[in-house]
Amino acid sequence: MSECSERYSKVAGRFTERVNGVPEGAWDNPAPPEGWVARDVVRHLVEWVPGFFESAAGISLPRPTTVDTDPVGAWATFSDAVRAMLDDPVVSAREFDGPMGHKSVEQTVDMIVTGDVLLHTWDLARATGQDETLDPDEVHRMLEGMEPLDELLRNSGHYGPRVEVPDDADEQTKLIAFIGRRP
Repeated sequence: MSECSERYSKVAGRFTERVNGVPEGAWDNPAPPEGWVARDVVRHLVEWVPGFFESAAGISLPRPTTVDTDPVGAWATFSDAVRAMLDDPVVSAREFDGPMGHKSVEQTVDMIVTGDVLLHTWDLARATGQDETLDPDEVHRMLEGMEPLDELLRNSGHYGPRVEVPDDADEQTKLIAFIGRRP
């Protein structure tokens, strides 16, 4: 298993814990970002990633259609497909031109999918009253990688305005605030 695959598995495993831990009736709780509910966090991940890889790299991933009735199953199907893609040496090494330049599937998953799952772990936990603690190594890695790209990321429309936090805030608080969430 490659370092990228291990990182995805670790981060996705924590998201899976949150998905499996959603209390009955909490899938419709309001979630960050504004206007979403808990199930929309799962919907976002299981819908955009397959569409992205299909259009950018010609790779078809299953598109679960059960988020409304079975968000747990939809996430499991999706996450298993990403793991299978990473564990297939031919697929993971496939290179293509995408928004982050010429990269392999593995590099692209590591750059954008793993990070998105990490951030949305916090969203799902916040929405459903679960432990919001994220992996500190991944938080550090992500914050360090995102801070130099502040203007580019803000202009992408994927992140809200940075929320001000004290200079001595922990890295997770800084990361969550960086993406426009109120920690």
